[in-house]
Amino acid sequence: MADSILRNKAKEFAKQIVYLCRDIKANQRESVLTNQLLRSGTSIGANLHEAQYAQGTKDFISKLEIAQKECYETEYWLELLSETGYIPNEQYQSLQSTCGSIRRMLIASINTAKKSKC
Repeated sequence: MADSILRNKAKEFAKQIVYLCRDIKANQRESVLTNQLLRSGTSIGANLHEAQYAQGTKDFISKLEIAQKECYETEYWLELLSETGYIPNEQYQSLQSTCGSIRRMLIASINTAKKSKC
């Protein structure tokens, strides 16, 4: 999984989240929701990076499952920020789509890792 598509996609997504949160904090002075989004949105890639150095298959799967949970949480914060008017709908749709794509890739990776473990 050295330079995998999933890791690269998660890192690019994390950058988008950082830029979004920075803009919301600067322009709309909202920090509670954006801090939550920043944590979960950047944690996806961090857990994928950490999975590279897992101590066996079980640890690898665990890191992927944590990344998946962070993905679900990120979708929630994006939805909440959108519904409260902090994110324009077009930007929300784009980020939600990317997050969903990462989530589906994670699910597939977890399933593959679990099958190969057996």
